[in-house]
Amino acid sequence: MCRLLDAESRTERTRDTRVLAWAGLTRSDLDLSDAARVRAVIADQARPAKVQGGLVVINTAAWTDVDGAEADETGAYAVNATGPAHLAAACAEAGAALVHLSTDYVFDGTASKPYETNDPPGPVSAYGRTKLAGEEAVLALCPASYVVRTAWVYGRSGNNFVKTIARLARERDELSVVADQHGSPTWSADLAAGLLDLVTARPAPGIYHCTGGGETTWFGFARAIVAAIGEDPAKVAPTTTAEFPRPAQRPAYSVLSARSWQDAGLRPLRSWDEAFAAAVADFGPELPG
Repeated sequence: MCRLLDAESRTERTRDTRVLAWAGLTRSDLDLSDAARVRAVIADQARPAKVQGGLVVINTAAWTDVDGAEADETGAYAVNATGPAHLAAACAEAGAALVHLSTDYVFDGTASKPYETNDPPGPVSAYGRTKLAGEEAVLALCPASYVVRTAWVYGRSGNNFVKTIARLARERDELSVVADQHGSPTWSADLAAGLLDLVTARPAPGIYHCTGGGETTWFGFARAIVAAIGEDPAKVAPTTTAEFPRPAQRPAYSVLSARSWQDAGLRPLRSWDEAFAAAVADFGPELPG
């Protein structure tokens, strides 16, 4: 999905976050595999009559089935790299800025401290390779582009770890969750607020990291989820990645440093546990799935 933002349009305040006028385009509205269609839509949206202060496009379209990408890297590449390349070229031609969401999976996970934006990537999965290719295409083709890496995102919409664990905790007496993969859970509402801060401030184009603050493991996050729905967190038992093999290799450590975000004068996202408490209150009865 693409979000088209008019950076100078009338604004309103919601939860102390500046909200810009925007239009959302689904795949049926704009298939990123169709380069000509992408070019036409972006050119139309960027017309001065429609946009007073410059068009900002936020690309949230992605192949996120990590294991599925191992079986179909060509398909994942088309979505995660070729599509963004079409979008970046169209934005450059129309004089629009592009915000492209990427992932912690561009790193190999062997670090012992949070990854900086200039640390060398080394993806260990097809998903990571295709996302890195998308980053490279966007940065090469669109001078006014922002690659925003995030991680462990969950929210009200779609399938995600929070919904899955909440459902399983109500169905089972015991859950086994890996305790040797470290990262930073990120509530989609906080990520959206961060992206709005980015397009409002317009710092120098480049790569930025934007995740929930602090770090935990999938095991630690699962226990927090189970406790949040009133179940006993002790029913969540730790296991290892080796004991729970998956088609795609996961990075063992994928915590992203917020230094780039802070150096640009942007507000870092709140800690993952504070955000999760707010998310639980926001989800209400929907949390158990």
